[in-house]
Amino acid sequence: MTIEEMREKKLELGLTSEMIAELSGVPVSTVRKIFSGATKAPRKLTIDAITKVLRKDSEPGHDHSVIYEQTEAVPAFVKESFADYSTSPRQKKSHTLKDYYALTEERRVELIDGVFYDMTGPSLRHQSILLNLAIQFRACIEGHHSSCEVYIAPCDVRLDKDDYTMVQPDLFVICGDFDRNAMCYEGAPDLVVEILSPTTRSKDMLLKLFKYQQAGVKEYWIVDPKFNKVTVHFFDTDEYDPKQYSFSDVIPIAISDGQCSIDFTKI
Repeated sequence: MTIEEMREKKLELGLTSEMIAELSGVPVSTVRKIFSGATKAPRKLTIDAITKVLRKDSEPGHDHSVIYEQTEAVPAFVKESFADYSTSPRQKKSHTLKDYYALTEERRVELIDGVFYDMTGPSLRHQSILLNLAIQFRACIEGHHSSCEVYIAPCDVRLDKDDYTMVQPDLFVICGDFDRNAMCYEGAPDLVVEILSPTTRSKDMLLKLFKYQQAGVKEYWIVDPKFNKVTVHFFDTDEYDPKQYSFSDVIPIAISDGQCSIDFTKI
């Protein structure tokens, strides 16, 4: 597998450099240098280790490259083992907010459980969807004189109120009293929306799903432009039952108790 083929497979599977390093055993700095082109002639053993992660036809016992399993024409839910995305003991909580704030302004990352996850620039379609979602969420809030407010990325959320996690959701809604002059929001927003991209699919569909649920987010929307699907997770109920919609649907906002909805035909 050539470097270019590896790059294409990495994007297709939605893998980050950190994930590939964890699954292959190759240092993350080496993985980044290979995919950036900084390392012109990587060692064969290194290439073989990364290739095993990227190939779907890996040998038995090494087939960790399947990040999600498509059982229908459109994947309904992610199927990914917890171990494949968990941080190793040497990585866990290795970075803090002090490291986060020390980064240059040019580098955009999220800090999750002490691990940095690089964020690439969004596509034009991603930004178009985000802008139109924000307009509709704002209209719903104003139309019902709600105390909620909507924010879009880049905006920091100190999700766990600790020194090891700082995320930047694409869109989030906060209801109730909070400090509107703060540099970041402290705690779990009431609603979060993430718009998938080739490099964030697994992170948004697995890692962030778990983090948002555990932190106390009531409602989490995963917008998938690739398959024109929206999966809504409403955690604030005794019966957890994710709902899936298409881009031709009008989707109710669960935290609004039926007062508001988003018309995806206008997105």
